[in-house]
Amino acid sequence: MRIYHGPILTVNAEDAVARYLVENEGRIVFVGDELPGSYSEAAGAEVVELGNRALCPSFVDTHEHLASFAMFNAGLNVMDARSNAEILEMVHDFSGRSSSKILIAFGASPYSVVERVLVSRFELDAVCPDRPLMLVKYDGHACIVNSALLKRIEDKVSGLRGYHPDTGEMNQEAFFAVSDYVTGSLSIPELVRNIQRAMDYLAGKGIGMIHTVSGVGFANDLDISLETWLARSAQHGFQIRVFPQSLDVDVARKRGLPRIGGCFACALDGCFGSADAALLEPYEGTTDHGVLYYTDERVTEFCKAANRAGLQIEMHAIGDAAFDQAARCLKAALDDFPREDHRHGIIHDCLPTESGLAICAEYGIQFPVQTSFIGWPQEPDEYLVRILGANRAGRLNPLRTMWDRGIRVSAGSDAPCTDPDPIVWMERACNHSNPAQSLTIREALRMCTYNGYWTTFDEAERGSLEAGKMADMVILSENPYNMSPSDLGRLSVEQLILGGMPYRRQGQSMLLAVMRGVFGGGDC
Repeated sequence: MRIYHGPILTVNAEDAVARYLVENEGRIVFVGDELPGSYSEAAGAEVVELGNRALCPSFVDTHEHLASFAMFNAGLNVMDARSNAEILEMVHDFSGRSSSKILIAFGASPYSVVERVLVSRFELDAVCPDRPLMLVKYDGHACIVNSALLKRIEDKVSGLRGYHPDTGEMNQEAFFAVSDYVTGSLSIPELVRNIQRAMDYLAGKGIGMIHTVSGVGFANDLDISLETWLARSAQHGFQIRVFPQSLDVDVARKRGLPRIGGCFACALDGCFGSADAALLEPYEGTTDHGVLYYTDERVTEFCKAANRAGLQIEMHAIGDAAFDQAARCLKAALDDFPREDHRHGIIHDCLPTESGLAICAEYGIQFPVQTSFIGWPQEPDEYLVRILGANRAGRLNPLRTMWDRGIRVSAGSDAPCTDPDPIVWMERACNHSNPAQSLTIREALRMCTYNGYWTTFDEAERGSLEAGKMADMVILSENPYNMSPSDLGRLSVEQLILGGMPYRRQGQSMLLAVMRGVFGGGDC
């Protein structure tokens, strides 16, 4: 039994702040202001004095590409570089210390470096001439390869859209072919170890559950299978909810998964970084509206099939045209087969429309958003104003509007596109570039905790600190309720507690359990 004394941020229906929380055998048995004598007198009870710190529910990442994040997390992150010269120096150093057969770097953006262009194949050759290297663009939709890797994959990509051997840039179909080749070169034990390390990293940020979108880049949807086995064998209570990225409902049903969706096959449009997010009005100074990947008929067909199968649906929509399509098609599915508690969602929701918001509020459609996109160095405000115009750019990520409409908003990272850091999510949500769209600190904490658990029907067990629930909690360095929004950046996670126990790094036993699941002979 453990007794926590100090600010207990319950995130319950009343947003109460209590003084005591008692955990016993992994569950919360008491929360309140006055500790009953039976607990204070309990033999062997450990008392944790929080002092100026605070206890809150564990965080949830409601949109992440776990297998991709794990692969890139094991490689080189160049997101913080502010020049291509710095990127090339980082690549050179990384190639000297990495033993990987194919080197992977991630996070290059032409909008956050002084040169305002991506590095080229020949620049990569100068610092890494002999080993295959893939440098992935920050948005996960393109990459640059060096000559050593191009030589290996040239016959697989030369006839595909997006093949640019002069610069080494691969996008569209060529990018996916390169990704398939690189991921296919990893062994199962290597993939599992990378995911183990990624989970440890996430836990260090106070994240106790992730919603991962899977089913791209791995033969036979190996990432879906691996993550499903990992969800069964993850140690210390870490929770994984898998969304297969497919328009085929059988991909979810044959695995016994109650949900489907994500990006890639379930993406209705592109992204602002490649100027192919689908817009109702053209990009500034052009006649280009971006790309709407599917017709309404195709999306409605998928939504109706998934909804009738009892699955929870999520779809990627960045631009306003894609957002409207998602709202229309989910409405059509629910009109066809009404369900009271479906919890269907639209991911990203960067540029929602009034008509689409009205549908979502009426039909209970939830939003897993990425507040890390607000003030994002990889897509700075001046770039967004240039491609969208000032008026439209000022309407991006309208959190306050969404919240006040009664739409359930949760927080995700879209990792590996952004670093999965709930403190950043809160800080950006409370310091919106359009101040009128900022959330309060209490709302931001709810967005990152309870609302995330609610999204996948987990709120009865987790998401708030209430008697009877699992003791999945985070100790914060300060009480955020006593901070000003501008100071949230100094907040930090001191400890993640899952099932009442401090999280410990994943061990070899999880790898063995997953391998039994892959090759048979176990319960995974």
